[in-house]
Amino acid sequence: MVKIKTSVMIDSDVWETFKIQASSKRGMKGISEAVEEALEEELSGETVAEALAKMFTRKTTDIQVNPVKPKIPTSAGKVVSEMRAQAT
Repeated sequence: MVKIKTSVMIDSDVWETFKIQASSKRGMKGISEAVEEALEEELSGETVAEALAKMFTRKTTDIQVNPVKPKIPTSAGKVVSEMRAQAT
């Protein structure tokens, strides 16, 4: 991942509070990581929404299902009854 250096204008009290909290957990070098995590967290809802939108906008193709006759005669009712008996 390519890193960039940026500058932002924020309230000095907010920055000092953030810097103190971030540095107490990660050290002074961890402040950039804390800012990046905060930005990623802020964007996470949007990222999830975009991924879901992509999933639901895909066009589905019609699927044709052909019935298959079993090679061995079976009774679905009998099989279900046996499964229920084994579960108890």
